[in-house]
Amino acid sequence: MTVSLMLLHLAGAVTLLLFAVRMVRTGVERAHGAGLRRAIGRARTGAVKSAAIGVGAAVVLQSSTAVAILGAGFAASGLLPLSVGLALMLGADLGSALVVRILSFDISWLMPIALVVGGGLFLKGRNREQRQTGRILIGIALVLLSLRLMGEATAPLREGSFFSLVVDYLSGDLLTGFLLGALFTWAVHSSVGAILLFVTLAAQQVLPAELGIVLTLGANFGGGLIALGLTRGGALESRRIVVGNMLFRGAGAFTALAVLIAFDPPLALLGATAAEQIVNAHVLFNAVLVIVGLPLCLPMSRAVQRVLAAPTETEGTLAETRISALKREAIDVPNLAIAGATRELIGMGETVQRMLTPVMELYESGSPARIAQTRALDDELDKVQADIKLYLAEVARKRLDTADVQRCFELTGHAISLEHVGDIIVKDLLSLAEKKRDRRLRFTPDGWRELTDLHQRVLANLHLTLNLLVSGDRETARQIVEEKDRLRQLERDSSSRHLARLREGSIDAIESSEIHLETIRHYKQINSLVATIAYPILRESGELLDSRLSTTAAE
Repeated sequence: MTVSLMLLHLAGAVTLLLFAVRMVRTGVERAHGAGLRRAIGRARTGAVKSAAIGVGAAVVLQSSTAVAILGAGFAASGLLPLSVGLALMLGADLGSALVVRILSFDISWLMPIALVVGGGLFLKGRNREQRQTGRILIGIALVLLSLRLMGEATAPLREGSFFSLVVDYLSGDLLTGFLLGALFTWAVHSSVGAILLFVTLAAQQVLPAELGIVLTLGANFGGGLIALGLTRGGALESRRIVVGNMLFRGAGAFTALAVLIAFDPPLALLGATAAEQIVNAHVLFNAVLVIVGLPLCLPMSRAVQRVLAAPTETEGTLAETRISALKREAIDVPNLAIAGATRELIGMGETVQRMLTPVMELYESGSPARIAQTRALDDELDKVQADIKLYLAEVARKRLDTADVQRCFELTGHAISLEHVGDIIVKDLLSLAEKKRDRRLRFTPDGWRELTDLHQRVLANLHLTLNLLVSGDRETARQIVEEKDRLRQLERDSSSRHLARLREGSIDAIESSEIHLETIRHYKQINSLVATIAYPILRESGELLDSRLSTTAAE
């Protein structure tokens, strides 16, 4: 096999691995995304619990970067304190290392089983959960297949002289090896994929253990760079978590590199083969980082807050100045005008998300300043909604085809729905938060858990809806409407359980009854309004019924 053909096979195997990992993550997010977000949203009660949640989330998603993005979103909304968010990320890094440990076992026998079962579920599944479970199983099978292909592609390297020269050079220049591992991981945007490649090369006896561990340390550093790049334009609070995690990983990786160079520790203690030594060193590094880092999360959070200080009032005003996407010069070009209106609509959705996210925290704290801050966002929402309506009305007066006219009508309806959601948050939910604070009421533990669960589900559906506005994906639209039906059932169950607590004579339930039931009703309203954004896509594909009334009953 020629060098060029070998590299082509290797590139194909690595690409398949990255695609398979992405496929597993997509299936998990679609089937269990709401549950994952609820779990991460609850990671506020302590560093150890937060780290454990991070481990679990990263193992399920097969990516610490995905956990970083979710955690950064909660931090930006004020729901995840910085110190707890750093603990979450330390746990996620360890979870990502455990994924490598699991995939490094010889479980190739699982590949045909996962393909057959996964293919059957994906093609014949009766509901979304079954189809997405099939997607996950197919993704796992493709991961195992890609590992086999990488092994076959790298086998000729044992006879090649060029790769041996590269390995010899890097073995004598470990710092360059470290930087190369970081750069490669950043380039492929997957620390799991990069480290599995290093392990495969070691299994083919073409990569010595010491150099493989150095490359893996670089991959740990490069994994932090991925999240840093993905959140560079995000809110200050979200960037603080990623920067803090980057400091932990960077300090740990460079310290481990220095120890490896200075003391030449006995690597045989980590396993019998070079591949085992690399995998075990990766897990050990992240486990030690969790043990050492958890007590330092609070000091690190203070240091990061000093480094990434909040902007001054003048800087904040300049940063928050909105730049409208509704360009007057684009009115005569329908495609550009509709695209601009869609961008503004997504901005409205993000504003609604900022308003809705802290609601349960405001129920708990009753902070007048935070409530006033959230209420102020409604003025921005009203203005953008009015601007979109007037802009699209002017666009619709031009000579448009039927599809463009229909799209203008749909976007106007979506803007009205989102503005209505903002009104419910401001006029109803925040008023209930103030009433609860002023009367010093408390929910029962079960009642609070039910309301928090509803809140997280509605937030997850709103997040899916913003994705839908960009992608127009029919599967996502169907998922949103299916979640509407589930939330309707949750609303009924919660109301029934609350009435049962009233019958039992619970004082807290009796005193907070009005607020509890009203909150449930408002969350149901918000979710219904959000779900209407998915209707045009399903109506176009013929998957949306015109009426929920039974035809037989009508006859």
